[in-house]
Amino acid sequence: MVLTLLRGIRTQTLLRANAGLFCTTRLSPLARFTTRVEGVQTTDPKTVPKSIQQATKEAAEQKMQGFEAVIGIETHVQLSTITKAFCSCPYDYGFQPNSTVCPTCMGHPGTLPVLNAKVVECAVKVALALNCEISMTSKFDRKQYFYPDLPKGYQISQFDIPIAEKGYLDLDLPVEFGGGHRRFGITRVHMEEDAGKLLHSESGNYSQVDLNRAGVPLLEIVSEPDMRTGIEAAEYGAEMQRLVRYLGVGNGNMQEGSLRCDVNVSVRPIGQSEFGTKVAHFFDSTLEHGADAKLAANWIMGDMTAYLKDEKLSIDESKLTPLELSEMIASIKNGTISGKIAKEIADPAAIGAMVDKVLVDNPKQLEQYRAGKTKLQGYFAGQVMKASKGKASPVLLNKILGEKLKGN
Repeated sequence: MVLTLLRGIRTQTLLRANAGLFCTTRLSPLARFTTRVEGVQTTDPKTVPKSIQQATKEAAEQKMQGFEAVIGIETHVQLSTITKAFCSCPYDYGFQPNSTVCPTCMGHPGTLPVLNAKVVECAVKVALALNCEISMTSKFDRKQYFYPDLPKGYQISQFDIPIAEKGYLDLDLPVEFGGGHRRFGITRVHMEEDAGKLLHSESGNYSQVDLNRAGVPLLEIVSEPDMRTGIEAAEYGAEMQRLVRYLGVGNGNMQEGSLRCDVNVSVRPIGQSEFGTKVAHFFDSTLEHGADAKLAANWIMGDMTAYLKDEKLSIDESKLTPLELSEMIASIKNGTISGKIAKEIADPAAIGAMVDKVLVDNPKQLEQYRAGKTKLQGYFAGQVMKASKGKASPVLLNKILGEKLKGN
């Protein structure tokens, strides 16, 4: 059931203060009605991007190894208004490129935005359906960044005073996936405009810009990191799609870009309250280099996460890049190397540092070695293997150790 408080909503004239755009909403004390959702079309969870489902599914499976996934989703909802957010240009998916543009949405000098009141009404509908607290006074901000299809050089968005915040979304998981009730927190809902669209040539030599979408109104809905499995993330996305369709604020067609999800995935030991290592972008980058999805997820969320935890490093500080991981996975898959060899430390700098420490910590044995007791090389190698927890590459270790023992 979706509870909405709509009757009596009024939008005041746009005010301008301190280079910000302000809008005020008022709710009549008696303005409320209750409506029941019946017969809403269900959405196949497969419409959520595959990499999201794959990553979070593999994350959940790692619980047997003492880890859990922590998932939060930023959802962009394109609003089905007749005109754009700050100008009178119409928009509909499939128009001829650059056929619904004007000086305002193209960012020409001297043009000023005028807020579409319908955007505020849609935002309030969604916010109330998500049980949010409505800001009676809200403002717009400039988000400065360069992008080829952002003609103004900035995006009109909301930063510190969004239209709504502190809400939640309730849903029931399908029985075939274990069932149960879930409540996912909503951090904020804010209004903003969309950018244009880049059309890349098949040859890859050039790109064309379609500004029809520039200025189209969006709602960004930011969840709390309350999801723990891919099933929960998929059901959250499907429920959000049903909600915007039922309210009539958007069509929710993901294939048209009318509903887009940015998913943040991290992993942490079960029972730990702090957030763990962010892996989603690393995982996607590894797949872009051709890695097998299941093997990549197993490596990232298994051995790699454990290593980073032991070394107290973030994934950004890892010396292993997505390209190197994809190449290593390919070598394992085609039989060039085994999984055991792949887990060896093959970083010359890391092994060299361990060798240096062992030699410094054992000056008496080093003196004996250089006096002719060369069998002590095995002793030094054993100490390094102990320091590396057995993960140092034996071939690389013996090479570096031999050079350092000779004084090279």
